[in-house]
Amino acid sequence: MSNEPLSTPQHVRFVELSAKALRALADGDLAGGSAEAGVDLDEHFVSDRARWIFGHRADQLTEDPSAAPWTTRAVVSEPDGVVVGDAGFHGPPDEAGMVEVGYTVVPRYRRQGYARAMLTALLARAAAEPDVRTVRARIKSDNSASLATLAGFGFTRVGEQGNEQDGIVFVFEVPADAIQAEGRRQSPPSRSY
Repeated sequence: MSNEPLSTPQHVRFVELSAKALRALADGDLAGGSAEAGVDLDEHFVSDRARWIFGHRADQLTEDPSAAPWTTRAVVSEPDGVVVGDAGFHGPPDEAGMVEVGYTVVPRYRRQGYARAMLTALLARAAAEPDVRTVRARIKSDNSASLATLAGFGFTRVGEQGNEQDGIVFVFEVPADAIQAEGRRQSPPSRSY
């Protein structure tokens, strides 16, 4: 497998992860999470970091089931049907109309265009929602691959944050109307979110 990016766009579809699937993954139950999701999830889905995130998302859905359309999903490559990562939003639009995207590509599928496909679909989903005015992304300052992916989508760096766990994190935003304008010029390579 080459580490060179592909020149042709990847096609992906999103599979909802219910609160039950997320809870199974948070508990380290890959087989249970896969069965609940209806797709074969990768070991990535039960890594320490993923388990913490999925536990948080399961709690979020338990507290507010209406957040389900905005939370984490498994990302499946089409047409081969392989799970290549997870992606979604941190929650529904806040009172200012902001949503934050998050996506992770399974390590063996990185640098193949999947992050770009995921982000394209997430941005299309956000731009289609009338309540969304801004999309935010936070990227660790040393994550050159994610910074490069984000660069082609019209995001502007608006600040930075830091903590012991993540170090310096750059904060980027793009207005939803800029996404809509770009979407009219390009057709997304992914199925909708």
